[in-house]
Amino acid sequence: MTATTDTAHWPNEALRRADNVETSPLISEDWLSVAIGLSIFVLALAGIANVDLIGWVVTTSVWTNLGAALGPVSKTYSALGGIGALVATFLALLVVLSAAAIALKSDVKKFALAFTAVFWIAYASWIVGSYANFAAVTPGDLQKFGISWSLKLTNEGGFIFALVAGLIIANVFPRFAEWIKDAVRPELYIKVAIVILGGFVAVTAAGKLNLASSLLLRGVAAIVEAYLIYWAVVYFVARRWFGFNREWAAPLASGISICGVAAAIATGGAIRARPVIPVLVSSLVVVFAVVEVLILPFLAQTFLWHEPLVAGAWIGLAVKTDGAAVAGGGITESLILAKNAAEGIRYQPGWILGTTATVKVFIDIFIGIWAFILGTIWTNHINKGTADKAKASEIWQRFPKFILGFVVTFAAGLYLALGTPSDVAAKVPAAIGEANTFRVIFFILTFFSIGVLSNFKKLWQEGIGKLAAVYVVSLFGFVVWVGLAISWLFFAGIKPPLAS
Repeated sequence: MTATTDTAHWPNEALRRADNVETSPLISEDWLSVAIGLSIFVLALAGIANVDLIGWVVTTSVWTNLGAALGPVSKTYSALGGIGALVATFLALLVVLSAAAIALKSDVKKFALAFTAVFWIAYASWIVGSYANFAAVTPGDLQKFGISWSLKLTNEGGFIFALVAGLIIANVFPRFAEWIKDAVRPELYIKVAIVILGGFVAVTAAGKLNLASSLLLRGVAAIVEAYLIYWAVVYFVARRWFGFNREWAAPLASGISICGVAAAIATGGAIRARPVIPVLVSSLVVVFAVVEVLILPFLAQTFLWHEPLVAGAWIGLAVKTDGAAVAGGGITESLILAKNAAEGIRYQPGWILGTTATVKVFIDIFIGIWAFILGTIWTNHINKGTADKAKASEIWQRFPKFILGFVVTFAAGLYLALGTPSDVAAKVPAAIGEANTFRVIFFILTFFSIGVLSNFKKLWQEGIGKLAAVYVVSLFGFVVWVGLAISWLFFAGIKPPLAS
């Protein structure tokens, strides 16, 4: 789910745009995410020169004693302590994201107040999710913490706690949800996280470049095969089984089959659909992404733990938003690594999440191309009387720019890990690891924001029952299982490298 125009594409943003209320921002959210993500990445790389600029960022360990839960990611800043690191992280993000709010022409005072609530609730959820009875994995961990049982979620189960906290606020405290909406920006948060993720994926891939190249090619092939099937079938179901006209069926097919909100919005714009149509489809995408993240990672752990990369690709193909898909890939990786560790098999972390992210990035690239294709078909063959014709420049206009940030950090990380002297390359994982800590924090903010946007009662009142029926039939009756079959076809039998 990526922004393909100059405004965010979550339902509340789309509604504001449809009502011509929101003024034009100084910079698009896509480019803003690139700027923030690259800035964090560059600051982290100073560690290669033995200058630790962001080692104060807070990290959370599995805990039974709350006093030992938090700490700065680098020992250089150990004097800060856990609470000091948490406060420093909050203040840094508050300043940077408030500046981003100004660039997006938002009310900076409202944003700052709302972000204060969003950050502390979201990070508190992460801390709760790191409690040993939720997060401890191996028998050794149980013994270490003196506990007899654990849900074995790893501390990334905190994503689920953040999501649930957001859902509770959205559906039980809607007035509070409305008050914090200025800082509920999952699109911005996840794009920044994905820009940073490029470097982490690069360092992971550097040790096994042949395997990484194979996964890349397989991912591209899986996407092409999946979406040539997906879109046509969902469009047919919407038209023939549920009686929707073309104006409704095309955004529905794109939203369900390609990449959720951005695909629905881009398709709606390409075929000149009424604004309400992609808005309602977008609302459904958000709700069902929540449902998928609550279910699919646990199904993957139960049935695909012996095929980790199949699981990673499946999450990328099945979950229809970047935020939910990539963070869901992180949860899936944690659950499957924990399951295998319990069986005595320890894989290197990063490969499952990297597979999910790679699949999702190529899906995002596909959005602009598909919007152009549909626009050409609609203007030249369906609505022949329209004066506006699809232009090739629309591919670039709809291209998700934050992907460029992902490519830059990936290329830089790969070069630093493979193309520099050994004494320099040895410092790269630790430096990028500090940036990756910020990636985790932006994931937490994304999950919480997704939950806050999911007011089920409000969506039902908007009359989307029939649309939801199409979504249920298509997603759970077809898309999820075809995605699994294609993931199995391209990734079965390929294993991540074992941890050294």
